[in-house]
Amino acid sequence: MAISLHQPAFSAHSTFLSTNTTATNLPPNHHLRLPLSFRCNLSLTSNSNPEPEPVYSSVKSFAPATVANLGPGFDFLGCAVDGVGDYVTLKIDPQVRPGDVTISDITGAGNSSKKLSKNPNWNCAGIAALSVMKMLNIRSVGLSLSLEKGLPLGSGLGSSAASAAAAAVAVNELFGGKLQASELVLAGLESEAKVSGYHADNIAPAIMGGFVLIRSYEPLDLIRLNFPTEKNLFFVLVNPEFEAPTKKMRAALPGEILMSDHVWNSSQAGALVAAVLQGDLVGLGKALSSDRVVEPRRAPLIPGMDGVKKVALEAGAFGCTISGAGPTVVAVTDNEEKGREIGEMMVEAFMVGGGLKAVAMVKKLDTVGARLVSSISR
Repeated sequence: MAISLHQPAFSAHSTFLSTNTTATNLPPNHHLRLPLSFRCNLSLTSNSNPEPEPVYSSVKSFAPATVANLGPGFDFLGCAVDGVGDYVTLKIDPQVRPGDVTISDITGAGNSSKKLSKNPNWNCAGIAALSVMKMLNIRSVGLSLSLEKGLPLGSGLGSSAASAAAAAVAVNELFGGKLQASELVLAGLESEAKVSGYHADNIAPAIMGGFVLIRSYEPLDLIRLNFPTEKNLFFVLVNPEFEAPTKKMRAALPGEILMSDHVWNSSQAGALVAAVLQGDLVGLGKALSSDRVVEPRRAPLIPGMDGVKKVALEAGAFGCTISGAGPTVVAVTDNEEKGREIGEMMVEAFMVGGGLKAVAMVKKLDTVGARLVSSISR
């Protein structure tokens, strides 16, 4: 027996009714405090609330890289990783039409400045910034935005989500942090929908930090999965010189799957959630490596992937899979030095099996998410 595997027709413009969390105004340089579970039933159209006054003339924000899917959790599981991501600098600009945003500069990883549009309606950061401005009912000032890409495009590390998250947080903080995290995730989803599809497994952890489970999309219903702080968790991220556009990798997915594969993946996703909550690295790695639906279709599109995964497991990684849509491959371990050794062997395997140069980095879980890193008062 087979079941259909299709992408639901979720709309970023759906009209919703209410939220079940309380908006919190946060002091500068603090991240949003989040409940374990919340729904976001919110319209992206301008609301009737008074327009807030800018608190700063300029802010700089950071949003981390993310690992989506985590094996069997296609489109509903993701986590943030520390130490690498995108920066957005945002300032009030009297030369920009009130209520609008312009993108003044794009710099950073690879050929980002050449490939990314400066039209805010076609740029992840611009779309998210405009969405937050609509939520806040900003009509009196215009903003200019500068994007610094720390993540290469098409890397499988949530590059578009990091840009969107950094921009959403920057606009929100510029005007006093009026919006809650769930609302910023919805603004980021507006951006993701135009670029790679309406899925939150990158944008939610990019904004919220840590592990996030997407329970549903209509209404948007997110659950934070708290990994025990006393446990050591390291992600070995190996990025080959190979671009895997999300749209292309999503097109490789099967239209139908066997019921037996559906049951298997569901059980592995449940085991993965349990392992995260318990801090069970062995169980986490085992579930991470066990996807029977998505990874088998995408792995052949990444030269050397099978050999890289095999080498990682033989080198002592608890688990290994494709990060997001790829081509980055992620392995997990509980020791940083061991992670470096595993990364070196994975890099070598990419060259031997796929003829690709690759770089490896070992990162911790980012439990904070997108945040303000500097500001200039008015």
